[in-house]
Amino acid sequence: MLKQDDQIPLYIQLKESIRSSITNGHLKFGDKIPTESELSEEYQISRITVRKAIFDLVEEGYLVKSQGKGTFVNKRKIERKIVHFLSFSDACNANGLTASSKVIKREITQPTSIDKKMLQLDDADALVFIQRVRYANDSPIMLENNYFSYKEYHSLLNENLDGSLYKILEERLGVKPAGSSELSLEIVRAGEEEMQLLNTSSGEPLWYMESTVTDENDRPVHRGKQYILGDSYKFILKK
Repeated sequence: MLKQDDQIPLYIQLKESIRSSITNGHLKFGDKIPTESELSEEYQISRITVRKAIFDLVEEGYLVKSQGKGTFVNKRKIERKIVHFLSFSDACNANGLTASSKVIKREITQPTSIDKKMLQLDDADALVFIQRVRYANDSPIMLENNYFSYKEYHSLLNENLDGSLYKILEERLGVKPAGSSELSLEIVRAGEEEMQLLNTSSGEPLWYMESTVTDENDRPVHRGKQYILGDSYKFILKK
């Protein structure tokens, strides 16, 4: 129950109570929360107080209102720093989610001139192309396309890549991805491939992130082209 004599305003107490129920899993994505009248009666507070708490939670993305249907728990967005390097698995762990992967393609391809430049490939080298769908708590979030030097990373063709790719690189090959020499981010629309693999609708807004990942010595490790569901991810800029 809320503390009527507490210095913390009642709407903040209610807001934190609901938010806590969402973050600890008692309220899950798609759950309908009680109406303003029901919350007002349950907590013995005014509807204005309830309305302010709900408004803040909607603004912060924890709840979503559906006209004529009610207020529901929104899909949690994975927060990821855009300046500092953070893998998908680490981003999921930081947000209390379980990461997993499904390998779609694993093949040898020829590099473009940009691939050769960004990965510092010689003319005789090829690419190992690995495409995976990344999941957070069993929900598809990202279509990941990674390109590696064949000469240096051909062993990835035989590895189990259902878990963390970066963990395999570090433990098996002694390579620790640590940063990005190049990163671009833009909004695109889901095409046929993204629609099928991410279980989304055609034309759905997606984050498209292109990067060249480097190791601790600033040597290129791979190029990445990632398509990320727009309603599941939030990039944050931090120093």
